[in-house]
Amino acid sequence: SGDAQVFCATASYNMNTASFFTKWLHDVAADQMEDGRIPDVIPDVLIQGGACGWGDCAVICPQVIYNFYADTQLLAEQYDSMKKWVEYIRGTGDDEYLWNTGKHFGDWLALDSEEDSYRGATDHGYVATVFYANSVDLLSKAAKILGKNSDADAYRALHSAVKDRFCEVYIGKDGLPTQKTQTAYVLALHFHMVPEELRTGIAKALADDILAHDTHLTTGFLGTPYLCFALCDNGYEDLAFALLMKDDYPSWLYEVRMGATTIWEHWDGIKPDGSFWSDSMNSYNHYAYGAIGEWLYRYVGGIGVDETAPGFKHILLAPHIGADFTYVNCSYKSMYGNIVVNRKEDGDTQRFYVEVPCNTTASFTVPAGLRRAGEVLHLT
Repeated sequence: SGDAQVFCATASYNMNTASFFTKWLHDVAADQMEDGRIPDVIPDVLIQGGACGWGDCAVICPQVIYNFYADTQLLAEQYDSMKKWVEYIRGTGDDEYLWNTGKHFGDWLALDSEEDSYRGATDHGYVATVFYANSVDLLSKAAKILGKNSDADAYRALHSAVKDRFCEVYIGKDGLPTQKTQTAYVLALHFHMVPEELRTGIAKALADDILAHDTHLTTGFLGTPYLCFALCDNGYEDLAFALLMKDDYPSWLYEVRMGATTIWEHWDGIKPDGSFWSDSMNSYNHYAYGAIGEWLYRYVGGIGVDETAPGFKHILLAPHIGADFTYVNCSYKSMYGNIVVNRKEDGDTQRFYVEVPCNTTASFTVPAGLRRAGEVLHLT
């Protein structure tokens, strides 16, 4: 369930996933436990559940599918399951605004894990409370879409209270997270857990940590999907592209250089010296880190979802330029038809070819680098 929620959007850019996730989410609701817990695996073969970032699939996946296909029916069908999951989190422990109890995977397989441990260094209460806030936020949005206005207001207030409590407990007097990890910085930024005035300092701390690791990531299953988003959204586009193009350990292209044709479960599934991380749990076809695909479509290609006009009825076209790419060809087959954004560099001129389907509208945002440099832009 954890892999499913981090990869749901990437999968939906690559294939029509509406039928698959509709069926699978029905299974999620069917296997949901009486107290609201979501199993770690669906169908439930492990007889365990309730982990942050895993059980949150019950709320995250329906919202992703709604954004891609404007499917209010699925939201309506899953709403009770979504609400039951959030209320389970709310009722666990002795503080309804924190999720600092229970058994969690945390930032699974992060490189800052202790030796021979699967669990990342970021405190599980920190990670869990961020995902708690996100699920409450998404539940509030679903309630509003479905016309459940009293629920929408109540969960919006709960979302605000969880964020406030998070800052009280996990943000220090210096304005930085008490957890000094890349994932801690990423989650605080991407899920807007802190006041705007603190974002600049946290983004710098994230960038400094990456540079201190020789421009490498240390994130695991719950930090990696949002890493490049957090960098780009906070003024560090060049660093996001640098991470993308790294081909030494650890990186996405390191796996390619080592002969991979599918995404590995571990960054160090095969170490630079040829040894294996583990003989017992070392999948070489494990798509969680492939969630970088969503960033490639949305930020490099520039084809984004407008949550206020879901199903790509209105399309947000906002390509980013970096890593010395001289051209980018990107397309997505929406329910209305093909959406295309192609870019080609011609000297000091950037040429864009944009195609949007009939019966849709689109907004095009000129890449920041062009606005700064004053380069000529041609849009066809």
